[in-house]
Amino acid sequence: MPLDLDLLKRLCETPGIPGQESRVRDLIRAEVEPLCDEVVTDAMGSLLCRKAGKGDAPTKIMLLCHMDEIGFLVSHVTEEGFLNVLPAGGFDPRTLFGRRVLVVTDKGQFPGVMNPAGKGLHISSPEDRKKIPEVHEFVVDIGMGKAAKDVVQMGDMVVMDGPFVEMGTKVVSKALDNRIACYLGIEALRSLKGVETAAEIHVAFTCQEEVGLRGGRTAAHAVAPDIGIGVDTTLACDTPGVSEADRVTTQGKGFGLHLRDGSFIADRGLAQAFAALAEETGIPYQRTMLLAGGQDGAAAQQAATGSRAIGIVVGTRYIHTVCEMIDKTDLEAAKDILAAYLTRA
Repeated sequence: MPLDLDLLKRLCETPGIPGQESRVRDLIRAEVEPLCDEVVTDAMGSLLCRKAGKGDAPTKIMLLCHMDEIGFLVSHVTEEGFLNVLPAGGFDPRTLFGRRVLVVTDKGQFPGVMNPAGKGLHISSPEDRKKIPEVHEFVVDIGMGKAAKDVVQMGDMVVMDGPFVEMGTKVVSKALDNRIACYLGIEALRSLKGVETAAEIHVAFTCQEEVGLRGGRTAAHAVAPDIGIGVDTTLACDTPGVSEADRVTTQGKGFGLHLRDGSFIADRGLAQAFAALAEETGIPYQRTMLLAGGQDGAAAQQAATGSRAIGIVVGTRYIHTVCEMIDKTDLEAAKDILAAYLTRA
Protein backbone atom coordinates (compact mmCIF):
# COMPACT_ATOMS: atom_id res chain seq x y z
CA MET A 1 0.00 0.00 0.00
CA PRO A 2 1.27 3.52 -0.77
CA LEU A 3 2.16 5.87 2.06
CA ASP A 4 -0.82 7.73 3.50
CA LEU A 5 0.84 11.14 3.47
CA ASP A 6 -2.45 12.90 4.15
CA LEU A 7 -2.59 11.14 7.53
CA LEU A 8 1.03 12.07 8.25
CA LYS A 9 0.31 15.69 7.30
CA ARG A 10 -2.67 15.87 9.65
CA LEU A 11 -0.63 14.37 12.47
CA CYS A 12 2.25 16.82 11.96
CA GLU A 13 0.04 19.88 11.72
CA THR A 14 -1.92 19.09 14.90
CA PRO A 15 -0.30 20.88 17.86
CA GLY A 16 0.66 18.88 20.92
CA ILE A 17 3.59 19.50 23.26
CA PRO A 18 4.46 17.47 26.39
CA GLY A 19 1.46 17.44 28.70
CA GLN A 20 -0.90 18.87 26.06
CA GLU A 21 -1.24 16.02 23.56
CA SER A 22 -5.05 15.78 23.62
CA ARG A 23 -5.60 17.10 20.08
CA VAL A 24 -3.17 14.55 18.66
CA ARG A 25 -4.67 11.80 20.80
CA ASP A 26 -8.18 12.56 19.53
CA LEU A 27 -7.00 12.35 15.92
CA ILE A 28 -5.28 9.02 16.53
CA ARG A 29 -8.20 7.57 18.47
CA ALA A 30 -10.55 8.18 15.56
CA GLU A 31 -8.19 6.23 13.29
CA VAL A 32 -7.46 3.24 15.53
CA GLU A 33 -10.67 2.57 17.47
CA PRO A 34 -12.19 0.36 14.71
CA LEU A 35 -8.94 -1.64 14.53
CA CYS A 36 -8.58 -2.64 18.19
CA ASP A 37 -10.24 -4.78 20.80
CA GLU A 38 -9.66 -2.14 23.46
CA VAL A 39 -8.65 1.53 23.43
CA VAL A 40 -8.21 3.47 26.68
CA THR A 41 -6.62 6.71 27.80
CA ASP A 42 -4.52 6.36 30.93
CA ALA A 43 -4.22 8.88 33.75
CA MET A 44 -1.23 10.63 32.17
CA GLY A 45 -2.91 10.96 28.79
CA SER A 46 -1.31 8.17 26.78
CA LEU A 47 -3.57 6.22 24.42
CA LEU A 48 -3.29 2.47 25.01
CA CYS A 49 -4.52 0.21 22.21
CA ARG A 50 -4.81 -3.58 22.47
CA LYS A 51 -5.42 -6.30 19.92
CA ALA A 52 -6.07 -9.69 21.52
CA GLY A 53 -3.87 -12.72 20.88
CA LYS A 54 -4.62 -16.43 20.92
CA GLY A 55 -4.42 -18.60 23.98
CA ASP A 56 -4.55 -18.03 27.72
CA ALA A 57 -1.15 -16.34 28.15
CA PRO A 58 -0.03 -14.90 24.82
CA THR A 59 3.27 -13.07 24.42
CA LYS A 60 2.75 -9.32 24.80
CA ILE A 61 4.38 -7.18 22.13
CA MET A 62 4.24 -3.44 22.70
CA LEU A 63 4.94 -0.60 20.28
CA LEU A 64 5.62 2.74 21.95
CA CYS A 65 5.03 5.80 19.77
CA HIS A 66 5.21 9.17 21.48
CA MET A 67 2.71 11.87 20.53
CA ASP A 68 4.39 14.99 21.87
CA GLU A 69 6.43 17.46 19.84
CA ILE A 70 8.92 19.90 21.31
CA GLY A 71 7.51 23.34 21.99
CA PHE A 72 7.10 26.02 24.64
CA LEU A 73 4.87 27.01 27.52
CA VAL A 74 3.92 30.63 28.03
CA SER A 75 5.47 31.69 31.34
CA HIS A 76 4.48 35.38 31.40
CA VAL A 77 2.63 38.00 29.35
CA THR A 78 4.15 41.49 29.61
CA GLU A 79 2.10 44.68 29.91
CA GLU A 80 3.03 45.41 26.26
CA GLY A 81 1.72 41.98 25.16
CA PHE A 82 4.98 40.10 24.57
CA LEU A 83 5.04 36.45 25.65
CA ASN A 84 7.88 34.99 27.67
CA VAL A 85 8.22 31.24 27.24
CA LEU A 86 9.93 28.21 28.74
CA PRO A 87 10.89 25.18 26.64
CA ALA A 88 9.12 21.82 26.75
CA GLY A 89 11.79 19.67 25.14
CA GLY A 90 15.26 20.33 23.79
CA PHE A 91 16.07 23.22 21.44
CA ASP A 92 19.23 24.57 19.85
CA PRO A 93 18.81 28.37 20.23
CA ARG A 94 20.58 28.92 16.89
CA THR A 95 17.48 27.55 15.12
CA LEU A 96 14.99 29.88 16.82
CA PHE A 97 15.80 33.29 15.33
CA GLY A 98 12.97 34.87 13.33
CA ARG A 99 10.60 31.89 13.52
CA ARG A 100 6.86 31.80 12.98
CA VAL A 101 4.97 30.10 15.80
CA LEU A 102 1.42 29.23 16.77
CA VAL A 103 0.09 30.08 20.24
CA VAL A 104 -2.66 27.66 21.25
CA THR A 105 -5.07 28.89 23.93
CA ASP A 106 -8.53 28.16 25.28
CA LYS A 107 -9.75 31.13 23.23
CA GLY A 108 -8.27 30.05 19.93
CA GLN A 109 -5.02 29.74 18.02
CA PHE A 110 -2.96 32.83 17.30
CA PRO A 111 -0.05 33.13 14.86
CA GLY A 112 3.07 34.77 16.22
CA VAL A 113 6.75 35.37 15.64
CA MET A 114 9.64 34.39 17.88
CA ASN A 115 12.90 36.31 18.24
CA PRO A 116 15.36 36.97 21.06
CA ALA A 117 15.01 40.04 23.25
CA GLY A 118 17.56 42.73 22.48
CA LYS A 119 18.77 44.94 19.65
CA GLY A 120 18.01 44.19 16.01
CA LEU A 121 20.60 43.84 13.24
CA HIS A 122 20.93 47.50 12.28
CA ILE A 123 21.50 48.84 15.79
CA SER A 124 23.62 46.02 17.24
CA SER A 125 27.41 45.90 17.43
CA PRO A 126 29.56 43.14 15.92
CA GLU A 127 30.07 41.82 19.44
CA ASP A 128 26.31 41.79 20.06
CA ARG A 129 25.80 39.70 16.93
CA LYS A 130 28.23 37.03 18.12
CA LYS A 131 26.13 36.22 21.18
CA ILE A 132 23.75 33.26 21.11
CA PRO A 133 20.82 33.84 23.48
CA GLU A 134 19.56 31.16 25.84
CA VAL A 135 16.20 29.61 24.96
CA HIS A 136 14.44 31.47 27.79
CA GLU A 137 15.58 34.82 26.30
CA PHE A 138 13.35 34.42 23.25
CA VAL A 139 9.99 36.17 23.21
CA VAL A 140 6.84 35.75 21.14
CA ASP A 141 4.91 38.60 19.53
CA ILE A 142 1.34 37.87 18.39
CA GLY A 143 0.79 41.43 17.19
CA MET A 144 -2.05 42.22 19.58
CA GLY A 145 -0.31 44.55 21.99
CA LYS A 146 -1.93 44.83 25.42
CA ALA A 147 -4.92 42.78 24.21
CA ALA A 148 -2.70 39.68 24.30
CA LYS A 149 -3.38 39.52 28.04
CA ASP A 150 -7.06 38.91 27.27
CA VAL A 151 -6.45 35.76 25.22
CA VAL A 152 -3.15 34.23 26.42
CA GLN A 153 -2.35 32.94 29.89
CA MET A 154 0.50 31.20 31.64
CA GLY A 155 0.64 27.54 30.60
CA ASP A 156 -0.67 27.98 27.05
CA MET A 157 1.38 26.10 24.49
CA VAL A 158 3.46 27.48 21.66
CA VAL A 159 4.48 25.32 18.71
CA MET A 160 6.54 25.97 15.61
CA ASP A 161 4.47 26.92 12.58
CA GLY A 162 5.58 25.65 9.19
CA PRO A 163 4.00 23.84 6.24
CA PHE A 164 4.13 20.11 5.54
CA VAL A 165 5.91 19.86 2.18
CA GLU A 166 6.93 17.06 -0.19
CA MET A 167 10.31 17.71 -1.84
CA GLY A 168 11.25 14.98 -4.31
CA THR A 169 11.71 11.81 -2.24
CA LYS A 170 11.65 13.84 0.98
CA VAL A 171 9.00 15.11 3.37
CA VAL A 172 9.67 18.27 5.40
CA SER A 173 7.61 19.37 8.39
CA LYS A 174 7.70 20.41 12.00
CA ALA A 175 6.89 17.62 14.47
CA LEU A 176 8.07 14.68 12.34
CA ASP A 177 9.64 13.83 15.69
CA ASN A 178 7.55 12.00 16.56
CA ARG A 179 4.38 12.03 14.49
CA ILE A 180 6.35 9.63 12.29
CA ALA A 181 5.90 7.06 15.05
CA CYS A 182 2.21 7.92 15.48
CA TYR A 183 1.79 7.30 11.76
CA LEU A 184 3.69 4.01 11.97
CA GLY A 185 1.67 2.88 14.99
CA ILE A 186 -1.58 3.49 13.13
CA GLU A 187 -0.25 1.70 10.04
CA ALA A 188 0.87 -1.23 12.19
CA LEU A 189 -2.68 -1.65 13.48
CA ARG A 190 -4.03 -1.33 9.94
CA SER A 191 -1.72 -4.14 8.83
CA LEU A 192 -3.32 -6.43 11.44
CA LYS A 193 -6.88 -5.88 10.24
CA GLY A 194 -8.38 -9.33 9.74
CA VAL A 195 -5.16 -11.02 10.94
CA GLU A 196 -5.16 -13.33 13.96
CA THR A 197 -1.88 -13.35 15.84
CA ALA A 198 -0.65 -15.64 18.58
CA ALA A 199 0.80 -12.60 20.34
CA GLU A 200 -1.22 -9.90 22.08
CA ILE A 201 -0.35 -6.63 20.34
CA HIS A 202 -0.27 -3.34 22.22
CA VAL A 203 0.33 0.01 20.55
CA ALA A 204 0.82 2.84 23.02
CA PHE A 205 0.72 6.42 21.80
CA THR A 206 2.59 7.96 24.68
CA CYS A 207 2.82 11.41 26.21
CA GLN A 208 5.70 13.49 27.57
CA GLU A 209 8.54 11.54 25.94
CA GLU A 210 10.45 14.70 25.10
CA VAL A 211 10.80 15.55 28.78
CA GLY A 212 11.96 12.17 30.05
CA LEU A 213 10.01 9.17 28.64
CA ARG A 214 7.34 9.83 31.24
CA GLY A 215 4.24 8.47 29.51
CA GLY A 216 6.18 5.54 28.12
CA ARG A 217 7.21 4.48 31.61
CA THR A 218 3.68 4.47 33.00
CA ALA A 219 2.19 2.84 29.89
CA ALA A 220 4.79 0.08 29.86
CA HIS A 221 4.29 -0.52 33.57
CA ALA A 222 0.56 -1.00 32.94
CA VAL A 223 1.05 -3.39 30.01
CA ALA A 224 4.15 -5.25 31.30
CA PRO A 225 5.21 -6.33 27.80
CA ASP A 226 7.46 -9.26 26.98
CA ILE A 227 8.82 -7.36 23.97
CA GLY A 228 9.00 -3.57 23.69
CA ILE A 229 9.56 -1.77 20.38
CA GLY A 230 10.37 1.93 20.62
CA VAL A 231 9.25 3.60 17.40
CA ASP A 232 10.87 6.96 16.81
CA THR A 233 12.98 9.20 14.66
CA THR A 234 16.75 9.36 14.93
CA LEU A 235 19.45 11.57 13.49
CA ALA A 236 20.41 11.62 9.83
CA CYS A 237 23.51 13.80 9.80
CA ASP A 238 24.35 12.82 6.21
CA THR A 239 24.86 16.48 5.36
CA PRO A 240 27.90 18.66 4.59
CA GLY A 241 30.38 19.14 7.42
CA VAL A 242 29.70 15.86 9.25
CA SER A 243 32.09 12.93 9.18
CA GLU A 244 30.91 9.51 8.03
CA ALA A 245 31.33 8.13 11.56
CA ASP A 246 29.00 10.78 13.00
CA ARG A 247 26.13 10.49 10.52
CA VAL A 248 24.10 7.99 12.61
CA THR A 249 21.96 7.15 9.53
CA THR A 250 22.07 7.91 5.83
CA GLN A 251 18.77 8.78 4.20
CA GLY A 252 17.52 6.40 1.53
CA LYS A 253 19.21 3.34 3.05
CA GLY A 254 16.18 2.02 4.93
CA PHE A 255 14.75 2.00 8.43
CA GLY A 256 17.04 2.21 11.42
CA LEU A 257 17.54 -0.85 13.61
CA HIS A 258 18.30 1.04 16.81
CA LEU A 259 20.81 -0.73 19.03
CA ARG A 260 21.96 1.79 21.61
CA ASP A 261 21.55 5.31 22.97
CA GLY A 262 21.89 7.04 26.31
CA SER A 263 18.83 5.28 27.72
CA PHE A 264 19.07 1.63 26.64
CA ILE A 265 20.97 -1.16 24.91
CA ALA A 266 18.80 -3.26 22.62
CA ASP A 267 18.24 -6.98 23.13
CA ARG A 268 20.73 -8.74 20.87
CA GLY A 269 18.39 -11.61 19.99
CA LEU A 270 15.65 -9.17 18.92
CA ALA A 271 18.15 -7.23 16.82
CA GLN A 272 19.21 -10.42 15.08
CA ALA A 273 15.58 -11.43 14.49
CA PHE A 274 14.66 -8.08 12.94
CA ALA A 275 17.79 -8.07 10.79
CA ALA A 276 17.06 -11.60 9.54
CA LEU A 277 13.45 -10.70 8.77
CA ALA A 278 14.50 -7.57 6.87
CA GLU A 279 16.97 -9.55 4.81
CA GLU A 280 14.44 -12.32 4.13
CA THR A 281 11.78 -9.86 2.96
CA GLY A 282 14.13 -7.50 1.12
CA ILE A 283 13.33 -4.52 3.36
CA PRO A 284 16.30 -2.12 3.46
CA TYR A 285 17.71 -1.30 6.88
CA GLN A 286 20.72 0.16 8.64
CA ARG A 287 22.02 -0.36 12.15
CA THR A 288 21.97 2.76 14.33
CA MET A 289 23.42 4.00 17.60
CA LEU A 290 23.32 7.35 19.38
CA LEU A 291 25.89 8.73 21.79
CA ALA A 292 23.24 10.38 23.97
CA GLY A 293 19.50 10.91 24.13
CA GLY A 294 16.81 8.31 24.68
CA GLN A 295 13.55 6.86 23.44
CA ASP A 296 10.54 4.91 24.68
CA GLY A 297 12.10 1.52 23.99
CA ALA A 298 14.02 2.15 27.21
CA ALA A 299 10.76 2.71 29.09
CA ALA A 300 9.51 -0.71 28.01
CA GLN A 301 12.83 -2.36 28.81
CA GLN A 302 12.87 -1.03 32.36
CA ALA A 303 9.18 -1.31 33.29
CA ALA A 304 8.06 -3.63 36.07
CA THR A 305 10.20 -6.80 35.81
CA GLY A 306 11.65 -5.67 32.46
CA SER A 307 11.29 -6.70 28.84
CA ARG A 308 13.32 -7.39 25.75
CA ALA A 309 13.50 -4.20 23.73
CA ILE A 310 14.57 -2.81 20.37
CA GLY A 311 14.11 0.46 18.48
CA ILE A 312 12.71 0.89 14.98
CA VAL A 313 13.57 4.40 13.81
CA VAL A 314 13.52 6.69 10.78
CA GLY A 315 16.56 8.86 10.09
CA THR A 316 15.65 12.56 10.19
CA ARG A 317 17.71 15.53 9.05
CA TYR A 318 17.58 18.86 10.94
CA ILE A 319 15.90 17.21 13.91
CA HIS A 320 14.27 19.41 16.58
CA THR A 321 13.72 22.22 14.09
CA VAL A 322 10.75 23.46 12.08
CA CYS A 323 12.20 21.84 8.93
CA GLU A 324 12.72 18.22 9.95
CA MET A 325 13.24 16.05 6.85
CA ILE A 326 12.77 12.34 6.17
CA ASP A 327 13.09 10.19 3.07
CA LYS A 328 9.83 8.53 2.05
CA THR A 329 11.60 5.26 1.22
CA ASP A 330 12.92 5.01 4.80
CA LEU A 331 9.42 5.60 6.18
CA GLU A 332 8.06 2.90 3.89
CA ALA A 333 10.75 0.48 5.06
CA ALA A 334 9.85 1.13 8.71
CA LYS A 335 6.17 0.57 7.95
CA ASP A 336 6.93 -2.68 6.11
CA ILE A 337 9.20 -4.18 8.78
CA LEU A 338 6.67 -3.53 11.55
CA ALA A 339 3.89 -5.10 9.48
CA ALA A 340 6.08 -8.11 8.62
CA TYR A 341 7.05 -8.65 12.26
CA LEU A 342 3.61 -8.22 13.78
CA THR A 343 1.69 -10.29 11.25
CA ARG A 344 3.99 -13.23 12.07
CA ALA A 345 3.84 -12.72 15.84
